[in-house]
Amino acid sequence: MRILAPALAVLLALAPSAAVPALPNGARAPDFTTTGALAGRPFRLHLAEQLRHGPVVLYFYPRAFTAGCTAEAHAFSEAAADFRAAGARVIGMSADDYDTLRRFSVEACRNAFPVATASPETIRAYDVLLREGANMTNRTSYVIAPDGRIIYAHSEMDWRNHVTNTLAAVRQWHAEQQRRSR
Repeated sequence: MRILAPALAVLLALAPSAAVPALPNGARAPDFTTTGALAGRPFRLHLAEQLRHGPVVLYFYPRAFTAGCTAEAHAFSEAAADFRAAGARVIGMSADDYDTLRRFSVEACRNAFPVATASPETIRAYDVLLREGANMTNRTSYVIAPDGRIIYAHSEMDWRNHVTNTLAAVRQWHAEQQRRSR
């Protein structure tokens, strides 16, 4: 048993798992302003301004043009019309520089949504630092309601559930808004 305990600890540490997002549902999303790119053109992002138009899916990804981040961007681009139909805007966030984001917005995001620079302050505010000493975010997606409150959070390095889960959260929010307006 003593031999199995260290091996089990190592296996559990290496196993992919969903982390607990730092900002829980109901928390106020920190406001910020930054720049990025949409369809290869400069994009200014002020979260409060974006929220005036409906919910925002703010997804943090580690680094542009890596396999997982490119696949996730493609998946978000393929679902962009579904997000728009539910009244939501998708915005990708990373610590990448503008030139990288400009290319990524065209090649991986397929001009479907903007990507913006997550400053060290924004990374701290959303508690999405990948690890100490690395200027990279982890993979965390937030759905933020127009009132600035987080209604869904998902943190997992595997990109595959982020689009499905955030779209389901946006659709649920949209359905609740329709029920309330009746």
